[in-house]
Amino acid sequence: MKLPRVLKITLWSLLGVLALLLLVGGGVWWYFTPTHTRQDGVPYGTRHGKPLTLDVIRPAKPNGIGVAFMVSGGWKSSPAGSTPSWMCAPLLRRGYTIFAICHVSQPESTVQEIFDDMQRGVRFVRHNASQYGIDPDRMGVIGGSAGGHLSLMLATRGGPGRPEAADPIDRASSAVQAVAIFYPVTDLIDLGTSTENLHDGGPPKTFVKAFGPTVTNLVAWTNIGRALSPLYHVHTSQPPVLIYHGTADTLTPPEQSERFQKRSHELGRTVEVVYHEGGKHGWPSMVLDIRHFADWFDLHLHPGQPKPASR
Repeated sequence: MKLPRVLKITLWSLLGVLALLLLVGGGVWWYFTPTHTRQDGVPYGTRHGKPLTLDVIRPAKPNGIGVAFMVSGGWKSSPAGSTPSWMCAPLLRRGYTIFAICHVSQPESTVQEIFDDMQRGVRFVRHNASQYGIDPDRMGVIGGSAGGHLSLMLATRGGPGRPEAADPIDRASSAVQAVAIFYPVTDLIDLGTSTENLHDGGPPKTFVKAFGPTVTNLVAWTNIGRALSPLYHVHTSQPPVLIYHGTADTLTPPEQSERFQKRSHELGRTVEVVYHEGGKHGWPSMVLDIRHFADWFDLHLHPGQPKPASR
């Protein structure tokens, strides 16, 4: 039986749409599943009797540069092996080796201890750089929210280890040479318009226990809050920083990034803030923004670039 012309055109159109969908879907699947190997749960220390671990995600064609991924949201971390490779696909496709560093979550660990442990993780990676095939003088760091905060802490307070330390890992530097992050808190003392601000001079209302039992004392909190606020530790050898921030974020409003940028520019340091219009504390297309993180690291960490200053 001969099909009517209109029906034939409709069927061919449907087949064309199906083929296009399969092609696009296959392309997306291919892009977000780059060839790689994983080594999950590598121990780098202990905290409160629990192991501290990191995951090593290696691309098929490494470029010799490592990127530390701060696995932290609300200063809570995930267990070993929980960082999906597709999240880092743009970086893996450029050849970056990813080190997903986990920590013991608050309130069991204070934010102060978490920062110390993230420094330990970076020191561990740098100490073992030859084993992982990376340049110890070119390390990037990524993270979002609390992970972004910890990344900026490494950028502003990371530095040389203790030469007299018995453990050789603790002699290595915790400095990073480039940063690309999402919506960090930069000033815990002045939370501005954040929904976490009770305007009583105290810590973020949801995270009081995260900073230890003494923070209800405002004098103690001022010292702790300043020590953990990247804004107060901006320095003249600070690495270049890229921040993506949603304009509708009420948890960590864009002013947090803007103030950090302003202070850094006053000292001649590079901080670029990119606004996601209407974005809140996270948005669906964030994984696509990781491509621009890869661009940032290509610009500032690529072997063709001068070596960043170490601190």
